[in-house]
Amino acid sequence: MKELLILSGKGGTGKTTIASAFIRLAEARAYADCDVDAPNLHLVSAWDSEPERRDYFGLPKARIDSSLCIQCDQCHQHCRFHAIRRDGEYRVDPYACEGCAVCTHVCPAGAVAMEPSRDGELRLYEEGDRVFSTAELKMGSGTSGLLVTEVKKDLRRKAVSDFAIIDGSPGIGCPVIASLSGVDMVLIVAEPSLSGISDMERIILTAARFGTKTAVCVNKHDTNPVLTAKIVDYCRERDLLFVGTIPFDPEAVKAVNRRQTIVDIECSSGTAVRELYRRTMDALFEKEGA
Repeated sequence: MKELLILSGKGGTGKTTIASAFIRLAEARAYADCDVDAPNLHLVSAWDSEPERRDYFGLPKARIDSSLCIQCDQCHQHCRFHAIRRDGEYRVDPYACEGCAVCTHVCPAGAVAMEPSRDGELRLYEEGDRVFSTAELKMGSGTSGLLVTEVKKDLRRKAVSDFAIIDGSPGIGCPVIASLSGVDMVLIVAEPSLSGISDMERIILTAARFGTKTAVCVNKHDTNPVLTAKIVDYCRERDLLFVGTIPFDPEAVKAVNRRQTIVDIECSSGTAVRELYRRTMDALFEKEGA
């Protein structure tokens, strides 16, 4: 199965807007939302059925049994994350606990145990041969990369299509690295600003470490033509595929607010994305003229 991953160096560049348009244009039978910190692809996905839901357990957290605790203070003194609280009795702050288990080793009374922690929820939508895999991470959990891996496993386990689109996480951290693993091509959505160029460069370098075929596009290109030209030159100098630009379009915001994609309506951004899609698919499947 060919997998196209859509990424951006930060949130707010239009990554999910483009991903949803690509899904519609491809009539994709398999896709995933790996932005587990703030998933929103489901908002523009037409599903009549409820998803199959299952709990996601990340790293275990410590729990102190007050009936066994002798209040020796060893756990508190040795916790480098300051997750042990003392307010009458000793307890663990689950948001601060990193699951290192040092407290279990230093407790002379055996009052501390490591327990599974429900850190999120996986959701799998299925209708016929269509499948959509997504998840939401519980606030404060630090295991987003592991959850992204589970989202992709569900997609690959259930998909019968020969092509899948993955809406990745923004940034360059663990969820992005997990998103990149095993995909055939990544499309990076950049924006024409100084911070946008810096973010683009970082994600390009990250993708390069995986040896993944990479393409670049610029959203809202007409808000700064000078920096858009700089991005085009950057790609040309490094022999990176530049697949096109998308103009700033107020109609895009209206479409998203109506839970539509930008190719569901007649608008300038939708027209541009159609050409962007064609060039990206040509490169992914290595058609003539790519």
